[in-house]
Amino acid sequence: MKPKYKRVLLKLSGEALAGEQKFGLNENVISGVVDQLVKVHEMGVEIALVIGGGNFWRGRQGTNMDRTVADQMGMLATVMNSLAMMDAIEKKGIPTRVQTALNMISVAEPYVLRKTLHHFEKGRIVILACGTGNPYCSTDTAAAQRACEIDADVLLMAKNVDGIYDSDPVKNPAAKKYDKLTFDEIIAKNLKAMDATAATMCSENHVPVLAFALGEKDSILRAVCGEKLGTLISNE
Repeated sequence: MKPKYKRVLLKLSGEALAGEQKFGLNENVISGVVDQLVKVHEMGVEIALVIGGGNFWRGRQGTNMDRTVADQMGMLATVMNSLAMMDAIEKKGIPTRVQTALNMISVAEPYVLRKTLHHFEKGRIVILACGTGNPYCSTDTAAAQRACEIDADVLLMAKNVDGIYDSDPVKNPAAKKYDKLTFDEIIAKNLKAMDATAATMCSENHVPVLAFALGEKDSILRAVCGEKLGTLISNE
């Protein structure tokens, strides 16, 4: 297999890392992701990751809480996931750095674009935590922004479903899956695969998005190699 892309940003949901237990970290899920990342890294592909925090905390859980505080708690949850993923990757012998949008220099590096690019030059995987560092922004938006900043060839969104549908496939067995969509269609159809801010950002900066199922065998590896799977979102 040969990679289609030179530099990718992989967005993982926190819920995906929890596996069937729905909370915390599932070592088998993390191990499966890391095994694929090792293979992708060995192909010479530069990898950045953005990981959500929903397996520990989601901002909307804080129903009686100030939204800013609830979102800041969510940012901290992404750091726990990022450190766990860094540890798992480095156990496979690949140097990895966690960078955070909120300063916590005893734990990780501050996010600085030039340092991220330098890590790529040194063959390191970079995990970008704390979202954008701002409340009222989803980790989808953070992934889109970082993908644009690092000039990624593609934003890979590993999800719990195998693509984007016109309705919830869990609730509607007749839901139609899209193989391709434009960013304008994502916004016009109000599809929930990614938020409108993230879609607009990727559209304006010509960064395609591939949404696919994390649970499918070797799905990350196959996505990087350009195999047809999931739903491709672009301007075309």
